[in-house]
Amino acid sequence: MASHQTQGIQQLLAAEKRAAEKVAEARKRKVKRIKQARDEAQAEIEVYRAERERQFREYEAKYMGSKEDIAAKIDKETEVFLQNLEKMVIDNKEKVIEELIELAVDVKPEVHRNYFIMKSFNKI
Repeated sequence: MASHQTQGIQQLLAAEKRAAEKVAEARKRKVKRIKQARDEAQAEIEVYRAERERQFREYEAKYMGSKEDIAAKIDKETEVFLQNLEKMVIDNKEKVIEELIELAVDVKPEVHRNYFIMKSFNKI
């Protein structure tokens, strides 16, 4: 009877060992499959990113022009703005100088309004 129990225990231990090996093997396959899925997903992301980048470049070229064109347009607009500003300075220079001289020369002395308030406080 004791040998029968020992043999049963040995079979249980062997079965437990095989089960543990199968579980370990399944875990390894699972980790390998997860890594493979992650790599596949990353590859799909890169393909999608490249396609969207290409679409954006096409859209940008179609509707906005190249970066050089945009820079040239901004430079041209800036140059026109500066020319207009310079023209306004030339056109209004004399008028501004006359107004400044008039303000500096035509002084109208007046007593400040706070002077009267302070004068009334001093009487109290």
